[in-house]
Amino acid sequence: MERKVLFEIESLYRDNFRVTGLSFGKGKKSLCIVGNTRGNEYQQIYICSQIVKKLKELEAKGRICPDHEIMVIPSANPYSMNIQKRFWPTDNTDINRMFPGYNLGETTQRIAAGIFDAIIGYEYGIQFPSFYMPGDFAPHVRLMRTGRESVEKAKAFGLPYIVTRSPRPYDTTTLNYNWQIWETNAFSLYSTTTERIDEESAERMVEAVLNFMTEEGMILRKGYQGYHSEVVDDNELVAVRPYSAGMFQSGIRVNQRVLKGQELAWITDPYDGSVREKLTAPVTGVVFFVHSHPMTYANTAVLKIVPAE
Repeated sequence: MERKVLFEIESLYRDNFRVTGLSFGKGKKSLCIVGNTRGNEYQQIYICSQIVKKLKELEAKGRICPDHEIMVIPSANPYSMNIQKRFWPTDNTDINRMFPGYNLGETTQRIAAGIFDAIIGYEYGIQFPSFYMPGDFAPHVRLMRTGRESVEKAKAFGLPYIVTRSPRPYDTTTLNYNWQIWETNAFSLYSTTTERIDEESAERMVEAVLNFMTEEGMILRKGYQGYHSEVVDDNELVAVRPYSAGMFQSGIRVNQRVLKGQELAWITDPYDGSVREKLTAPVTGVVFFVHSHPMTYANTAVLKIVPAE
């Protein structure tokens, strides 16, 4: 393993800001894995640490195939992580909305540019992002339809779902989108949690990445078969939205099968505890997303279901 500082900015008040990469193998740029770009993505950096641990073991046993370089960047935003703030501390901007970056721009634009310059040219890219809404997910691969995405390659991860969707205007400044535009076959892998470590979900993600590397001939290892992934368009997911704001209490979990009409969650009054609204399943299917914050606004998607009908 070789540790490299990929990008660095001098700081007036504390240690310099550094983005560090951990490199395995030698040869063509086969795979780059990026962990957290936001300061609250603890599960994402933990997953990368476990991938690094596995790759060190494989490298020591000579099981990284010749002519393959694998790069892991556990954190692209250590400053925000150090102070437990989701976005950039000084101006609250999001590094993952700044790609491909601009090296003469604002700080987060320069960080994005420095990272992108270091990771451009890899054949495959894997990012562990988080969703803009707080909640737990069924583990899945997410692909934007840019014309360069590969559903067939995504099946090699062996995760339960592959979710495809058309890019929205704000997606054009994300790492995944720009990787694809610059001809890297990119995948976003969503673990169950973000702000807390879920070891079972993290282990599944590590196995998925190792399975992908095995299928692509980067490492020598018995493949982890996992699931026969179900391909779902984002528009096919059925959202459950409350009419009322208040305290959110869920009676179900991700990956749970539910029946149409089944009671799933409740919105309660934060002052007197009365039930303002009962949320029921509009379809029979499998729970894909569950809101995790104690409070919710009205008309917010607090649950998403993969329909089975």
